[in-house]
Amino acid sequence: MPKRIALLGSTGSIGTQTLNVIEKYPDDFKVEVMTAGSNAKLLAQQAVKFKPGTVVIGNKSHYQTLKDALKDVPVRVSAGDDAIEQVVTASNIDIVVAAMVGYSGLKPTIAAIRAGKKIALANKETLVVAGEIIRKLIKESGSRIIPVDSEHSAIFQCLTGESGNPIDTITLTASGGPFLNFTREMLEKVKPHEALKHPNWEMGNKVTVDSASLMNKGLEVIEAKWLFDLTPDQIKVIVHPQSIIHSMVHFADGSTKAQMGMPDMRIPILYALTYPDRFPSDLPKLDFKKCQTLTFFDPDLERFRNLALAYHALKMGGNMPCIMNAANEVAVNAFLAGKIGFLQMSDLVEYTMEKTEYLASPGLGFLETTNNMAKGIASDNIKKFIKKR
Repeated sequence: MPKRIALLGSTGSIGTQTLNVIEKYPDDFKVEVMTAGSNAKLLAQQAVKFKPGTVVIGNKSHYQTLKDALKDVPVRVSAGDDAIEQVVTASNIDIVVAAMVGYSGLKPTIAAIRAGKKIALANKETLVVAGEIIRKLIKESGSRIIPVDSEHSAIFQCLTGESGNPIDTITLTASGGPFLNFTREMLEKVKPHEALKHPNWEMGNKVTVDSASLMNKGLEVIEAKWLFDLTPDQIKVIVHPQSIIHSMVHFADGSTKAQMGMPDMRIPILYALTYPDRFPSDLPKLDFKKCQTLTFFDPDLERFRNLALAYHALKMGGNMPCIMNAANEVAVNAFLAGKIGFLQMSDLVEYTMEKTEYLASPGLGFLETTNNMAKGIASDNIKKFIKKR
């Protein structure tokens, strides 16, 4: 029987690449559920092609558009965030691919964990915002998370077969993004369309901007703490512009394991879907004759302050990572809209972290309050940073 998939965020970058993987293995995977936020047109096209049992559009105002587009297709159409949470718990779902972007992916992922589902996790904000709560829920439910992010997939693969062997540190690699060699003065003049031109990876707009500012790497540092039960001091970041080594594990005996491959998200997606097996594929293979130079150096935390802010949030714990994440979502949207400059994203995030109420041991209810509070503070104070451009 094929594994039955619930794909959350099917119209986004990870979602579309997941479908690209799935369609190559029709005997092994069947898409049972597809969800999207607002892109009803693409969701309808995907539903016609993959014929899931259920589709859900998060934005209820697009329900009728989706319903009309699928009137001749035997598929159940629903709408709203509650509906997304409900569909992941269905008994006919084997794997939930959590590919929604941002805080919106938290509740559906929690619902899937409570239902004991295997989760291919691409929504890093779930663990950034509520890592401690998620770990407890996983222990209680028997759910399993297989990371999709290339860096965390790399660490996961390096640790397979190493149960009980002590880890010294891990190293997450960062491409450095399109502005790796920009001076601070050059970064002041960066435009949104320039930030969306990643040199190695194909990603959605939000993740691409986060990569350019190193916030994406900061979120990954926090996620790694909860995925692999590490302390902040055990998680290192190194810039590796070629994106061939996706991350490394350094063991206590002095050995280092690194996972390597071409920078193509379909590779870790396929691994997450097939784990513990590896399926043959036609995905690009690494040719060492074409990548004879691999370089590494420390990130510049003065030019790219978001990574330092993320380490600070991780060490503070509590709801501070949630505050940082919420502020960053507002900052990225403001940058893409041309309201603030590239460097002012860090200024706005830091300001919000300073002004939002901190709680050391928040529950899920307070984390939701925190998310709304931090977004409100960030949104209300964008004007403070427009003058600095």
